[in-house]
Amino acid sequence: MLRRDLMESIIKSCFHGKIILLFGARQVGKTTLLQELVCQLNLPTSWLNADESDVFEAFNNATTSTQLLQLIGQNNKLVVIDEAQQIPEIGKKLKLIFDSKADIQVIATGSSAFELQNQTAEPLTGRKKSYHLYPISYKEIVANSSILEAKRLLDTRLVYGSYPDVVNNPGREKEILVEIAQSYLYKDVLQVDNIRKPSHIDKLLKALAFQVGSEVSYHELAQTIGNIDTATVEKYLDLLEKAFVIFKLPAFSRNLRNEIKKGKKYYFYDNGIRNVLISNFSQPEMRLDKGALWENFLISERMKINNYQGRFVNSYFWRTHDRAEIDYIEEIDGILHAYEFKWKEQKVRFPASFLTTYPENETVLVNRSNFEQFLL
Repeated sequence: MLRRDLMESIIKSCFHGKIILLFGARQVGKTTLLQELVCQLNLPTSWLNADESDVFEAFNNATTSTQLLQLIGQNNKLVVIDEAQQIPEIGKKLKLIFDSKADIQVIATGSSAFELQNQTAEPLTGRKKSYHLYPISYKEIVANSSILEAKRLLDTRLVYGSYPDVVNNPGREKEILVEIAQSYLYKDVLQVDNIRKPSHIDKLLKALAFQVGSEVSYHELAQTIGNIDTATVEKYLDLLEKAFVIFKLPAFSRNLRNEIKKGKKYYFYDNGIRNVLISNFSQPEMRLDKGALWENFLISERMKINNYQGRFVNSYFWRTHDRAEIDYIEEIDGILHAYEFKWKEQKVRFPASFLTTYPENETVLVNRSNFEQFLL
């Protein structure tokens, strides 16, 4: 098992008077991480999987703290509720457990942030600590092998991504990715508001996959999909973000009159998911979209690092109406860190209009020869 960066953080958070919520897409390794955590803590544990019908029914029928404590066991010190988003009013029930038995540690996992967070936001105010688990990061691969081995497999990660089953089963990557995309990717999204046309979700994701690195227009997406309005496109994109399939990068705008102010780009948390949607598993050097492939990889990996390390970062892209642009910007304590991503080593000039308007800046070119400094 690959040791995950979140493990140490979650262990340190245990038994400090907070319910721990672990979010993440299906198949990113939440259950495996917690199984290892249980082994390390070596405490009397109650493990309850809400995907199992008897567990779901028991939680659904438990309405008092006494019933809930009987369900989790009086003598257990650690309680794991896996796939907790399945349980109605889970926030209120976690609050009852927390208020009734303060000497135990409860950890709940959820693959649907929009369900679990909405249910827990108010009941667990001041009572929770939340973590987000992503597909395996490049930094985690280096830590579990070596920087040389990770670099040798870079093209594989660019094409097939880093879901745990994909990393652990070389030679079966396509088969596993197809299964994830067909069975798990937006399973939770389809349950919201009883979405009746999953083909719209599928077409939307494919359109985004082809537009990685480009600005997105809700109107153009609606036209591409057909028989759908822009409000529905926005709604579906929001749900896909909350299900940890994609994330949005907004445009940075402060001072220049001709800056793009309301632009947005969308990226995938995992390159493999993006490639299975467009049915392209060619090696990077053979691809016309290798620039987009590289950009999606770098930005998604940077998101993982920033999240795991608890960095307070505002992330953007920058572009003007006369097409001056910067791939990626991080704002940290008032300083702008501007990054350009190139597949090969080459000279890059950052736009003079940006450098003049925002003198408090750092500019960095990231390519295949120095990307480790950006990701480790």
